[in-house]
Amino acid sequence: MNKPKGMRWWMVGLVTLGLIVNYLARNTLSVAAPTMMADLHIDTKQYSYIVVAWQICYAVMQPVAGFVLDATGTKIGFAVFAFAWSLACAGAALASGWQSMAFFRGLLGLTEAAGIPAGVKATTEWFPARERSVAIGWFNIGSSIGALCAPPLVVWAILHAGWQWAFVIVGVLGAAWTLLWMVFYKHPRDQKLLSDAERDYILAGQEARHQDGAAKASWRDIVRSRNFWSIAIPRFLSEPAWQTFNAWIPLYMATERHMDLKEIAAFAWLPFLAADIGCVLGGYLSPFVHRHMKVSLFASRKWVMAFGSLCMIGPGCIGLVASPYAAIALLCVGGFAHQTLSGALYAITSDVFGKHEVATATGLAGMSGYLGATLFTLLFGIVVTHVGYSPMFVVLAVFDLLAAIVVWTMVRTNGPRPALQTDAPAAADIR
Repeated sequence: MNKPKGMRWWMVGLVTLGLIVNYLARNTLSVAAPTMMADLHIDTKQYSYIVVAWQICYAVMQPVAGFVLDATGTKIGFAVFAFAWSLACAGAALASGWQSMAFFRGLLGLTEAAGIPAGVKATTEWFPARERSVAIGWFNIGSSIGALCAPPLVVWAILHAGWQWAFVIVGVLGAAWTLLWMVFYKHPRDQKLLSDAERDYILAGQEARHQDGAAKASWRDIVRSRNFWSIAIPRFLSEPAWQTFNAWIPLYMATERHMDLKEIAAFAWLPFLAADIGCVLGGYLSPFVHRHMKVSLFASRKWVMAFGSLCMIGPGCIGLVASPYAAIALLCVGGFAHQTLSGALYAITSDVFGKHEVATATGLAGMSGYLGATLFTLLFGIVVTHVGYSPMFVVLAVFDLLAAIVVWTMVRTNGPRPALQTDAPAAADIR
């Protein structure tokens, strides 16, 4: 029987599809916000409470979700969380005020928390270190594609049936993906369609801590390590930018730039298209820098992180432009910048933690990130009514620059990295 080549890329494609649905569910609220807020008589401060409800629950659940994924395995753990977030998303259609909407968004945050840890864990299982940043870049585009799809889908639902149906439709999509995941995803050791040559290629390129039988670190060991804080602190500083993009761009376009619903549908997806480019390009930048700048593969991740943080200066200048289209262009730079640096940070996480604790470490760092996002959102909801959006975008740019400085000064490699080049003919064929 001829087995298909590149099975690992099919697996990362399935993860990407799951992240698309995950982020579509969380971005449905921001696009529906202008209509929903008018319908349910919700003001800006109350809307920030709804956003914070999701962020707090997501933050608290991230390490728990990571631990569950490490304990139960990627397949079962991700499926359970995905089906649960689909129900929570659809349930938001029943909201009758800001309190009930905050309740359903809190449930969504609890269940969606497994998305990124599951993606990092799956790529750690399926990819050698030399390809991991590329794989993470591809699955990470799911976050921005989901955000990209939200404006046209939600506006279509609002115009044809009402904002409630947008939540129901996305919930149904999540349930459908859960079924696909259960049918098609398997660990490399259980995937019968995986050729022996590709399996050997994957295993040969993985560090010892990613091999079967490697010791698992405890929560305490992870939290006490220098490398954990070298990731958790940058996540705390950088996550507010992405959550601001996800939760506030449509409202910013409506209130600050005076765009109507159709204009929002036409333009609000563009920063997330740029974010897709950042995900993919950022993934390929790491091996490119490794080859052409003659630095280690591990150091190349830090260079990509620095490049992304410098690009965040773009949206920091949004208050200097009068044209709404120029503002959208700067938001596109921000979307590109954040997903470039975010992918590099996930790749660093997969480099310094073994496969039996990488989901837990990602979840714990994610909790740090979303605590930062929660604090910033509370501040954002209050300050934006007094001083406007522009100063807040400046703060976001400064935060990302500080995040890159922390990574450069704190993170350390845990041993030799496998070489990017190989003379093995079988490996060359697999690639």
